[in-house]
Amino acid sequence: MHCPALPEGFDFTDPDVYQSRVPLPEFARLRRTAPVWWNAQPHGIAGFDDDGYWVVTRHQDVKEVSTKPEVFSANLNTSIIRFNQGISRDQIEVQKLIMLNMDPPEHTRVRQIVQRGFTPRAIRALEDALRRRAEQIVEEARHRGSGDFVTDIACELPLQAIAELIGIPQEDRARIFDWSNKMVAYDDPELAITEEVGANAAVELISYAMNLAAARKGCPSKDAKDIVSRLVAAEHEGNLGSDEFGFFVLLLAVAGNETTRNAITHGMHAFLTHPDQWELYKRERPGTAAEEIVRWATPVVSFQRTATQDTELGGARIKKGQRVGIFYSSANHDPSVFDHPELFDITRDPNPHLGFGGGGPHFCLGKSLAVLEIDLIFNAIADAVPGISLAGDPRRLRSAWLNGVKELRVHYR
Repeated sequence: MHCPALPEGFDFTDPDVYQSRVPLPEFARLRRTAPVWWNAQPHGIAGFDDDGYWVVTRHQDVKEVSTKPEVFSANLNTSIIRFNQGISRDQIEVQKLIMLNMDPPEHTRVRQIVQRGFTPRAIRALEDALRRRAEQIVEEARHRGSGDFVTDIACELPLQAIAELIGIPQEDRARIFDWSNKMVAYDDPELAITEEVGANAAVELISYAMNLAAARKGCPSKDAKDIVSRLVAAEHEGNLGSDEFGFFVLLLAVAGNETTRNAITHGMHAFLTHPDQWELYKRERPGTAAEEIVRWATPVVSFQRTATQDTELGGARIKKGQRVGIFYSSANHDPSVFDHPELFDITRDPNPHLGFGGGGPHFCLGKSLAVLEIDLIFNAIADAVPGISLAGDPRRLRSAWLNGVKELRVHYR
Protein backbone atom coordinates (compact mmCIF):
# COMPACT_ATOMS: atom_id res chain seq x y z
CA MET A 1 0.00 0.00 0.00
CA HIS A 2 1.38 3.41 -0.99
CA CYS A 3 1.54 6.04 1.75
CA PRO A 4 0.18 9.34 0.37
CA ALA A 5 2.57 11.22 2.68
CA LEU A 6 5.57 9.84 0.74
CA PRO A 7 6.73 10.13 -2.88
CA GLU A 8 5.69 7.19 -5.08
CA GLY A 9 8.29 4.42 -4.92
CA PHE A 10 10.17 5.87 -1.92
CA ASP A 11 12.30 3.21 -0.21
CA PHE A 12 13.83 3.73 3.24
CA THR A 13 16.73 1.43 2.33
CA ASP A 14 17.75 3.31 -0.84
CA PRO A 15 21.42 4.29 -0.37
CA ASP A 16 20.97 7.22 -2.78
CA VAL A 17 18.70 8.86 -0.20
CA TYR A 18 21.31 8.62 2.55
CA GLN A 19 24.12 9.96 0.39
CA SER A 20 22.58 13.42 0.84
CA ARG A 21 20.61 13.16 4.09
CA VAL A 22 18.84 11.01 6.66
CA PRO A 23 15.12 11.04 5.67
CA LEU A 24 13.90 12.59 8.94
CA PRO A 25 10.89 14.43 7.38
CA GLU A 26 9.65 11.17 5.84
CA PHE A 27 10.11 9.35 9.16
CA ALA A 28 8.11 12.09 10.90
CA ARG A 29 5.23 11.67 8.41
CA LEU A 30 5.13 7.93 9.03
CA ARG A 31 5.20 8.31 12.81
CA ARG A 32 2.09 10.51 12.46
CA THR A 33 0.19 8.59 9.77
CA ALA A 34 1.44 4.99 9.55
CA PRO A 35 3.96 4.16 12.30
CA VAL A 36 4.34 0.57 11.04
CA TRP A 37 4.23 0.86 7.24
CA TRP A 38 4.73 -1.71 4.45
CA ASN A 39 7.57 -0.54 2.17
CA ALA A 40 7.07 -2.49 -1.04
CA GLN A 41 10.08 -3.58 -3.08
CA PRO A 42 8.22 -4.64 -6.25
CA HIS A 43 11.14 -6.36 -7.90
CA GLY A 44 12.07 -8.33 -4.81
CA ILE A 45 15.64 -8.94 -3.68
CA ALA A 46 17.63 -12.05 -4.47
CA GLY A 47 17.95 -14.22 -1.40
CA PHE A 48 14.67 -13.11 0.20
CA ASP A 49 11.25 -14.68 -0.22
CA ASP A 50 9.24 -11.47 0.12
CA ASP A 51 8.65 -8.28 -1.85
CA GLY A 52 9.18 -5.68 0.84
CA TYR A 53 9.47 -5.06 4.57
CA TRP A 54 7.73 -3.21 7.41
CA VAL A 55 9.13 0.22 8.40
CA VAL A 56 8.94 0.69 12.19
CA THR A 57 9.36 4.37 13.10
CA ARG A 58 8.13 4.99 16.66
CA HIS A 59 10.39 4.71 19.70
CA GLN A 60 8.03 2.39 21.60
CA ASP A 61 7.62 0.01 18.64
CA VAL A 62 11.36 -0.18 17.92
CA LYS A 63 11.88 -1.12 21.58
CA GLU A 64 9.15 -3.76 21.40
CA VAL A 65 10.70 -5.44 18.36
CA SER A 66 14.16 -5.28 19.97
CA THR A 67 13.07 -6.96 23.18
CA LYS A 68 11.12 -9.87 21.62
CA PRO A 69 13.70 -12.05 19.84
CA GLU A 70 11.31 -15.01 20.03
CA VAL A 71 8.88 -13.11 17.75
CA PHE A 72 11.34 -10.96 15.75
CA SER A 73 14.41 -12.96 14.72
CA ALA A 74 17.83 -11.54 13.84
CA ASN A 75 18.90 -14.95 12.58
CA LEU A 76 16.44 -15.88 9.85
CA ASN A 77 17.49 -13.21 7.33
CA THR A 78 20.33 -11.51 9.30
CA SER A 79 20.25 -7.97 10.68
CA ILE A 80 21.27 -5.90 7.64
CA ILE A 81 18.47 -4.45 5.52
CA ARG A 82 19.23 -4.48 1.79
CA PHE A 83 18.00 -2.34 -1.07
CA ASN A 84 18.51 -3.69 -4.58
CA GLN A 85 21.59 -5.85 -4.54
CA GLY A 86 20.85 -9.45 -3.76
CA ILE A 87 22.45 -11.85 -1.37
CA SER A 88 22.52 -15.62 -1.75
CA ARG A 89 21.15 -17.92 0.92
CA ASP A 90 24.69 -19.32 1.22
CA GLN A 91 25.99 -15.85 2.11
CA ILE A 92 23.18 -15.42 4.62
CA GLU A 93 24.09 -18.75 6.24
CA VAL A 94 27.74 -17.66 6.63
CA GLN A 95 26.69 -14.34 8.17
CA LYS A 96 24.69 -16.20 10.82
CA LEU A 97 28.04 -16.97 12.49
CA ILE A 98 28.30 -13.30 13.53
CA MET A 99 26.83 -12.53 16.96
CA LEU A 100 24.80 -9.64 15.49
CA ASN A 101 22.83 -12.21 13.49
CA MET A 102 22.22 -14.77 16.24
CA ASP A 103 19.13 -15.39 18.35
CA PRO A 104 19.01 -16.80 21.88
CA PRO A 105 20.08 -19.28 23.15
CA GLU A 106 23.15 -19.32 20.85
CA HIS A 107 23.46 -15.53 21.06
CA THR A 108 23.24 -15.73 24.87
CA ARG A 109 26.09 -18.27 25.01
CA VAL A 110 28.46 -16.23 22.82
CA ARG A 111 27.59 -12.90 24.42
CA GLN A 112 28.23 -14.23 27.92
CA ILE A 113 31.74 -15.17 26.81
CA VAL A 114 32.70 -12.00 24.95
CA GLN A 115 31.29 -9.61 27.53
CA ARG A 116 34.19 -10.64 29.79
CA GLY A 117 36.22 -8.22 27.70
CA PHE A 118 33.81 -5.33 28.31
CA THR A 119 33.47 -5.31 32.09
CA PRO A 120 33.77 -1.90 33.81
CA ARG A 121 37.16 -3.04 35.09
CA ALA A 122 38.36 -3.96 31.58
CA ILE A 123 37.26 -0.58 30.20
CA ARG A 124 38.86 1.32 33.10
CA ALA A 125 42.11 -0.51 32.37
CA LEU A 126 42.13 1.07 28.90
CA GLU A 127 41.27 4.61 29.97
CA ASP A 128 44.75 6.04 30.65
CA ALA A 129 46.21 4.61 27.44
CA LEU A 130 43.27 5.92 25.41
CA ARG A 131 43.43 9.37 27.01
CA ARG A 132 47.10 9.68 26.06
CA ARG A 133 46.30 8.43 22.58
CA ALA A 134 43.43 10.94 22.19
CA GLU A 135 45.68 13.82 23.22
CA GLN A 136 48.39 12.66 20.81
CA ILE A 137 45.91 12.31 17.91
CA VAL A 138 44.58 15.85 18.39
CA GLU A 139 48.06 17.32 18.87
CA GLU A 140 49.22 15.79 15.59
CA ALA A 141 46.18 17.24 13.82
CA ARG A 142 46.83 20.67 15.34
CA HIS A 143 50.28 20.77 13.79
CA ARG A 144 48.78 20.13 10.35
CA GLY A 145 46.78 23.34 10.58
CA SER A 146 43.87 21.95 8.56
CA GLY A 147 42.74 18.64 7.12
CA ASP A 148 40.09 15.95 6.99
CA PHE A 149 38.65 15.46 10.48
CA VAL A 150 37.55 11.90 9.62
CA THR A 151 41.01 10.55 8.86
CA ASP A 152 42.97 12.93 11.13
CA ILE A 153 40.95 12.45 14.32
CA ALA A 154 37.65 10.54 14.20
CA CYS A 155 38.88 7.22 12.86
CA GLU A 156 41.99 6.95 15.00
CA LEU A 157 40.76 6.53 18.56
CA PRO A 158 38.09 3.83 17.92
CA LEU A 159 40.63 1.84 15.95
CA GLN A 160 43.23 2.20 18.70
CA ALA A 161 40.66 1.22 21.33
CA ILE A 162 39.80 -2.05 19.59
CA ALA A 163 43.45 -2.77 18.89
CA GLU A 164 44.31 -2.14 22.56
CA LEU A 165 41.37 -4.30 23.66
CA ILE A 166 42.43 -7.36 21.68
CA GLY A 167 46.17 -6.72 21.58
CA ILE A 168 46.69 -6.07 17.86
CA PRO A 169 50.29 -4.94 17.25
CA GLN A 170 50.70 -1.28 16.28
CA GLU A 171 52.09 -2.17 12.85
CA ASP A 172 48.93 -4.17 11.96
CA ARG A 173 46.37 -1.57 12.97
CA ALA A 174 46.17 0.18 9.59
CA ARG A 175 45.25 -3.14 7.98
CA ILE A 176 42.28 -3.53 10.35
CA PHE A 177 41.11 -0.01 9.39
CA ASP A 178 41.42 -0.81 5.68
CA TRP A 179 39.53 -4.11 5.98
CA SER A 180 36.69 -2.59 8.00
CA ASN A 181 36.31 0.26 5.49
CA LYS A 182 36.00 -2.19 2.62
CA MET A 183 33.44 -4.31 4.44
CA VAL A 184 30.92 -1.48 4.90
CA ALA A 185 31.50 0.71 1.82
CA TYR A 186 30.20 -1.67 -0.85
CA ASP A 187 27.29 0.67 -1.73
CA ASP A 188 29.51 3.69 -2.43
CA PRO A 189 30.72 3.80 -6.07
CA GLU A 190 33.24 6.57 -5.41
CA LEU A 191 35.22 4.19 -3.22
CA ALA A 192 35.16 1.63 -6.07
CA ILE A 193 34.56 -1.18 -3.61
CA THR A 194 32.44 -4.06 -4.84
CA GLU A 195 30.58 -6.66 -2.79
CA GLU A 196 33.37 -9.08 -3.75
CA VAL A 197 36.09 -6.76 -2.43
CA GLY A 198 34.13 -6.34 0.80
CA ALA A 199 33.71 -10.11 1.15
CA ASN A 200 37.43 -10.66 0.56
CA ALA A 201 38.28 -8.06 3.21
CA ALA A 202 36.01 -9.89 5.67
CA VAL A 203 37.77 -13.19 4.92
CA GLU A 204 41.20 -11.57 5.45
CA LEU A 205 40.14 -10.02 8.76
CA ILE A 206 38.63 -13.28 10.02
CA SER A 207 41.78 -15.18 9.01
CA TYR A 208 43.95 -12.62 10.81
CA ALA A 209 41.85 -12.92 13.97
CA MET A 210 41.79 -16.73 13.86
CA ASN A 211 45.59 -16.75 13.62
CA LEU A 212 45.74 -14.34 16.59
CA ALA A 213 43.48 -16.69 18.57
CA ALA A 214 45.54 -19.74 17.64
CA ALA A 215 48.75 -17.99 18.74
CA ARG A 216 47.21 -17.04 22.12
CA LYS A 217 45.92 -20.57 22.64
CA GLY A 218 49.40 -21.93 22.05
CA CYS A 219 51.02 -19.30 24.25
CA PRO A 220 48.51 -17.54 26.52
CA SER A 221 49.51 -14.08 27.73
CA LYS A 222 49.96 -13.47 31.45
CA ASP A 223 48.85 -9.84 30.96
CA ALA A 224 45.53 -9.36 32.76
CA LYS A 225 44.51 -6.80 30.10
CA ASP A 226 44.85 -9.32 27.26
CA ILE A 227 41.27 -10.39 26.68
CA VAL A 228 42.11 -12.64 23.73
CA SER A 229 43.79 -15.17 26.00
CA ARG A 230 40.80 -15.02 28.35
CA LEU A 231 38.29 -15.53 25.51
CA VAL A 232 39.96 -18.37 23.64
CA ALA A 233 42.06 -20.35 26.12
CA ALA A 234 40.59 -23.71 27.20
CA GLU A 235 37.77 -23.84 24.66
CA HIS A 236 36.17 -26.82 26.43
CA GLU A 237 35.65 -24.62 29.50
CA GLY A 238 33.10 -22.49 27.67
CA ASN A 239 35.36 -20.18 25.70
CA LEU A 240 35.32 -19.23 22.02
CA GLY A 241 36.59 -21.43 19.22
CA SER A 242 39.11 -19.81 16.85
CA ASP A 243 36.43 -19.37 14.16
CA GLU A 244 34.00 -17.81 16.66
CA PHE A 245 36.72 -15.41 17.76
CA GLY A 246 37.36 -14.52 14.11
CA PHE A 247 33.72 -13.53 13.61
CA PHE A 248 33.75 -11.63 16.92
CA VAL A 249 36.68 -9.48 15.69
CA LEU A 250 34.80 -8.92 12.43
CA LEU A 251 31.87 -7.56 14.43
CA LEU A 252 34.20 -5.38 16.53
CA ALA A 253 35.80 -3.91 13.42
CA VAL A 254 32.44 -2.67 12.17
CA ALA A 255 30.26 -2.25 15.27
CA GLY A 256 33.03 -0.82 17.44
CA ASN A 257 35.04 1.07 14.85
CA GLU A 258 32.84 2.47 12.08
CA THR A 259 29.99 3.44 14.40
CA THR A 260 32.08 5.33 16.97
CA ARG A 261 34.08 7.03 14.24
CA ASN A 262 30.87 8.32 12.64
CA ALA A 263 29.43 9.41 16.01
CA ILE A 264 32.59 11.48 16.61
CA THR A 265 32.44 13.02 13.12
CA HIS A 266 28.73 13.87 13.35
CA GLY A 267 29.34 15.20 16.86
CA MET A 268 32.06 17.58 15.66
CA HIS A 269 29.87 18.77 12.79
CA ALA A 270 26.98 19.30 15.22
CA PHE A 271 29.18 21.35 17.54
CA LEU A 272 30.49 23.49 14.68
CA THR A 273 27.00 24.15 13.32
CA HIS A 274 25.67 24.83 16.84
CA PRO A 275 28.41 27.14 18.18
CA ASP A 276 26.47 27.85 21.38
CA GLN A 277 26.75 24.13 22.23
CA TRP A 278 30.51 24.13 21.48
CA GLU A 279 31.01 27.12 23.79
CA LEU A 280 28.94 25.38 26.48
CA TYR A 281 30.95 22.18 26.07
CA LYS A 282 34.32 23.95 26.29
CA ARG A 283 33.19 25.80 29.40
CA GLU A 284 31.38 23.07 31.34
CA ARG A 285 32.23 19.64 29.79
CA PRO A 286 28.81 18.16 30.73
CA GLY A 287 28.79 14.41 31.27
CA THR A 288 25.59 14.18 29.21
CA ALA A 289 27.29 15.30 25.97
CA ALA A 290 28.35 11.88 24.65
CA GLU A 291 24.83 10.44 24.89
CA GLU A 292 23.36 13.40 22.98
CA ILE A 293 26.06 13.07 20.31
CA VAL A 294 25.06 9.42 19.83
CA ARG A 295 21.34 10.30 19.69
CA TRP A 296 22.01 13.08 17.19
CA ALA A 297 24.33 10.97 15.04
CA THR A 298 22.51 7.61 15.34
CA PRO A 299 25.40 5.91 13.47
CA VAL A 300 23.33 2.80 12.63
CA VAL A 301 20.19 3.99 10.84
CA SER A 302 18.41 0.65 10.99
CA PHE A 303 18.56 -3.10 11.47
CA GLN A 304 16.07 -5.72 10.38
CA ARG A 305 14.28 -8.60 12.04
CA THR A 306 12.08 -11.36 10.58
CA ALA A 307 8.73 -12.36 12.10
CA THR A 308 8.73 -15.94 13.41
CA GLN A 309 4.92 -15.97 13.67
CA ASP A 310 1.89 -13.88 12.75
CA THR A 311 1.80 -10.91 15.10
CA GLU A 312 0.55 -7.36 15.52
CA LEU A 313 2.65 -4.23 16.02
CA GLY A 314 1.52 -0.63 16.15
CA GLY A 315 -1.83 -1.54 14.64
CA ALA A 316 -0.31 -3.44 11.69
CA ARG A 317 -0.76 -7.17 11.10
CA ILE A 318 2.64 -8.73 10.39
CA LYS A 319 2.76 -12.18 8.82
CA LYS A 320 5.21 -14.93 9.67
CA GLY A 321 8.32 -14.63 7.47
CA GLN A 322 7.95 -10.90 6.76
CA ARG A 323 10.94 -8.65 7.35
CA VAL A 324 10.70 -5.75 9.81
CA GLY A 325 12.99 -2.70 9.66
CA ILE A 326 13.63 -1.00 13.00
CA PHE A 327 14.72 2.58 12.26
CA TYR A 328 16.73 4.00 15.14
CA SER A 329 17.14 7.35 13.35
CA SER A 330 13.38 7.79 13.48
CA ALA A 331 12.99 6.52 17.06
CA ASN A 332 15.64 9.00 18.23
CA HIS A 333 13.60 11.89 16.82
CA ASP A 334 10.25 10.77 18.24
CA PRO A 335 8.69 13.89 19.84
CA SER A 336 6.56 11.72 22.15
CA VAL A 337 9.84 10.76 23.89
CA PHE A 338 12.18 13.72 23.31
CA ASP A 339 11.35 17.39 23.86
CA HIS A 340 12.34 19.24 20.68
CA PRO A 341 14.23 16.30 19.17
CA GLU A 342 15.36 18.56 16.33
CA LEU A 343 17.58 20.47 18.78
CA PHE A 344 21.17 19.39 19.50
CA ASP A 345 21.26 19.80 23.28
CA ILE A 346 24.28 18.38 25.12
CA THR A 347 22.55 18.88 28.48
CA ARG A 348 19.57 16.68 27.47
CA ASP A 349 18.65 14.56 30.49
CA PRO A 350 17.04 12.08 30.58
CA ASN A 351 18.02 10.88 27.12
CA PRO A 352 16.52 7.43 26.46
CA HIS A 353 17.84 7.28 22.89
CA LEU A 354 18.21 4.01 20.99
CA GLY A 355 21.57 4.79 19.40
CA PHE A 356 23.01 1.72 21.12
CA GLY A 357 20.02 -0.42 20.17
CA GLY A 358 16.55 -0.75 21.57
CA GLY A 359 17.41 -2.94 24.53
CA GLY A 360 16.98 -6.69 24.53
CA PRO A 361 19.69 -9.24 23.74
CA HIS A 362 21.41 -7.13 21.07
CA PHE A 363 21.92 -3.98 23.16
CA CYS A 364 25.39 -2.65 22.33
CA LEU A 365 28.03 -4.60 24.22
CA GLY A 366 30.60 -1.80 23.86
CA LYS A 367 28.44 1.13 24.95
CA SER A 368 30.66 2.13 27.89
CA LEU A 369 33.78 1.97 25.70
CA ALA A 370 32.14 4.10 22.99
CA VAL A 371 31.00 6.74 25.51
CA LEU A 372 34.51 6.81 26.99
CA GLU A 373 36.10 7.32 23.55
CA ILE A 374 33.69 10.16 22.67
CA ASP A 375 34.34 11.87 26.03
CA LEU A 376 38.11 11.54 25.70
CA ILE A 377 38.35 12.80 22.12
CA PHE A 378 36.13 15.86 22.62
CA ASN A 379 37.92 16.78 25.83
CA ALA A 380 41.20 16.61 23.93
CA ILE A 381 39.80 18.71 21.05
CA ALA A 382 38.41 21.35 23.45
CA ASP A 383 41.78 21.56 25.23
CA ALA A 384 44.12 21.61 22.21
CA VAL A 385 42.11 23.06 19.31
CA PRO A 386 39.21 25.03 20.85
CA GLY A 387 39.05 27.27 17.77
CA ILE A 388 38.44 24.40 15.32
CA SER A 389 36.22 25.54 12.41
CA LEU A 390 34.55 24.09 9.33
CA ALA A 391 36.29 24.30 5.96
CA GLY A 392 33.56 22.58 3.94
CA ASP A 393 30.36 20.56 4.08
CA PRO A 394 30.54 16.90 5.15
CA ARG A 395 30.64 14.34 2.36
CA ARG A 396 28.34 11.48 3.24
CA LEU A 397 28.82 7.75 2.70
CA ARG A 398 26.40 6.14 0.26
CA SER A 399 25.06 3.47 2.59
CA ALA A 400 21.58 2.25 3.36
CA TRP A 401 22.19 1.34 7.01
CA LEU A 402 25.24 3.30 8.23
CA ASN A 403 24.93 7.05 8.80
CA GLY A 404 28.49 7.60 7.64
CA VAL A 405 30.67 10.59 6.75
CA LYS A 406 33.56 10.07 4.33
CA GLU A 407 35.13 13.50 4.69
CA LEU A 408 34.81 16.60 6.90
CA ARG A 409 37.31 19.36 6.09
CA VAL A 410 38.24 21.56 9.04
CA HIS A 411 40.75 24.20 10.14
CA TYR A 412 42.39 23.23 13.43
CA ARG A 413 43.71 26.74 14.13
